[in-house]
Parts: sequence; C-alpha cells; structure tokens
Amino acid sequence: MCRLFAMSAGARPLSAEFWLLDAPDNLTLQSHRNPDGTGLGIFDPQGRAVVHKAPISAFSDADFAYESRRERSRMFLAHVRFASTGALTFANTHPFEQEGRLFAHNGGLAGLSQLEHELGEDRVLVEGETDSERLFALITRETRRRDGDLRAGIVAAVSWVAEH
Repeated sequence: MCRLFAMSAGARPLSAEFWLLDAPDNLTLQSHRNPDGTGLGIFDPQGRAVVHKAPISAFSDADFAYESRRERSRMFLAHVRFASTGALTFANTHPFEQEGRLFAHNGGLAGLSQLEHELGEDRVLVEGETDSERLFALITRETRRRDGDLRAGIVAAVSWVAEH
C-alpha cells in the first residue's frame, strides 16, 4: 500500500527534509517497500501548487532527495507509490494537481467504469489511469458544484463513492 506524508508548517515556510530523508522510518526508506513512483508537492510563496514527481522509487531518485532538501514551504504533500491501478508512468504518479489543489491517495477503489461514467465531461481532469486521480476529479467537480466549498465537495464525492 502507498505511503503518504503531509505537513502544515504554519505561517513560516520550513523544510521537510528530516521526515522525507532522515527520520528513522522516513519516506525514502519506505520507498523500498513502495517503489513504483515518488512525488513531492508544495505551495510556492505565491500560493501556487508545485509538483515534483517521477515513476521511480524515492530511494533511487536523486531529484527527490534534492527537492526534499531544497524546497521550503508552508505545506508539503509527499507520496511513495505501490501501484494497484495504472502503469508506472509520470501521469499515474502522485501527487496530482487540479485547479490549484494537490491530492494523493492511499488505498484502492472498485467500480472505476461507474466512476468514469459519473465523471462525464469532468473526465478531462484525469490525465492517467489511477483510481486516485479519478477520485480527485470527483472531489474537484463536487467542490465546483458547491461554489468552492472544499469540505462539502469532499463529503459529496466520498458519499457518492460509498453509495456506489
């Protein structure tokens, strides 16, 4: 199963280097068990989402180590992937960005054809093959339908998944 790291640093940009590279069970070490992709998402000083990712393991990705040391942000989202749905490609590597938000997911969803049907024209938000990105597209659509209320969008999307 995939592994996630998320951190809110409060008002002051910080580094996540310790948790990603140096902690006793850091994300790079966990990537030995989850070798199918690695990604790091942050928000820059202007609040724009920035994603660094590759369909290789964090332990073999020099860019992941470099970005983990270099990036400073108030928010971090990192992911090491154990692929369940979708090939080992850039498009299937987390985190995903849609409309200025970042998303990574740990787990699996059944009924992808039903979810794709539900997405309809919002399927254009999905670049890859993963269940995770499809769930994110549903959240994005439901958030839009609720005038940007992210909490309500998440509740609506997850409720739809639970019902179907």
